[in-house]
Amino acid sequence: MKITTENEKNLVNQILINLGVKEEDANLVTEVVLDADLKGFSSHGIGRFPQYIKTIDVNNIKINGEIEIERETESIAVINGHSLFGQIVATKAMKLAIEKAKKTGVGIVGTHNSNHFGVTGFYSDLAAKEDCIGITFANTEPAIAPLNGKKPIIGTNPIAISIPNDETYITTDMATSASARGKLIEAQRKGQSIPPNTALDKDGNPTTDPSEALEGSILAFGAHKGYALAFMIEILCGPLVGADVGTNVKGTANWRENCTKGDLFIAINPDKFVGIDAFKAGTNEFIKQIRDADNGFVPGDIEVKRLAENKENGIEIDTKLYDQLKEICDGLDIDITKYIKE
Repeated sequence: MKITTENEKNLVNQILINLGVKEEDANLVTEVVLDADLKGFSSHGIGRFPQYIKTIDVNNIKINGEIEIERETESIAVINGHSLFGQIVATKAMKLAIEKAKKTGVGIVGTHNSNHFGVTGFYSDLAAKEDCIGITFANTEPAIAPLNGKKPIIGTNPIAISIPNDETYITTDMATSASARGKLIEAQRKGQSIPPNTALDKDGNPTTDPSEALEGSILAFGAHKGYALAFMIEILCGPLVGADVGTNVKGTANWRENCTKGDLFIAINPDKFVGIDAFKAGTNEFIKQIRDADNGFVPGDIEVKRLAENKENGIEIDTKLYDQLKEICDGLDIDITKYIKE
């Protein structure tokens, strides 16, 4: 079954409003959820949404409170999210980084005491829309074992980079693991296998069973290269921003635990370097070289294609996800059939 983008927007928003979430916050969380689904990251969109509701139920996402700026200079800041929605904290952080970049050339904002914020690229895109380069890092609950190890210590630790451009959407948004944990959770829910060379079971043996993988570890992409990148992001999003690190990181997948991960948001203002017009001209020359090479692929092309397809065809809802959403709706006196037809 499928849900139209408009119905998804209305359903997610209505659930949040019925839970007592402020309208402004509900609108933003809804926007981030829909953004993930439109780009094809359903594991971080409506597929992840039931986790947020469970996290609210146990008060590990707080729907009321204030974000606190604990430290600040002209170019940097450290934010305490006080367990509010990750989407709210992350948006505040990137907007502050952009504000600083407009003044000084670079803005860097770290966050701790936040929550899972959905798809990483939403926040780097915020900077690109303001003619800044956006970079977002996050650490997560342990998923990757050290090279030659079996026990997960490092998170899937995503990175997203978005480049401002008037003609082409340019972005990369990826986990540093062979698969995002959310994709394994989604495969488990759908009863699907995962690709070979993605994960190990708890005994360190290769597996294509997502349940075994979630109990074991996910491989880093590119062997030692992806592992090293995940390692470095762990430090940038842990000790640097006052968040936990390694096996102390909790709450990004297990909603029963308070979230202790960290995030880092960077905005770079090209106008302070070479001027925004010169930057875009140089970028476009590079893009032309890529396109001329047998219509070469530009990072972001897949998302543009998926967005158009999902807007036209709607978002796929599997039976188990429908049941999860229906249970939430039934508890809030919402008629889910107004939004999704079985």
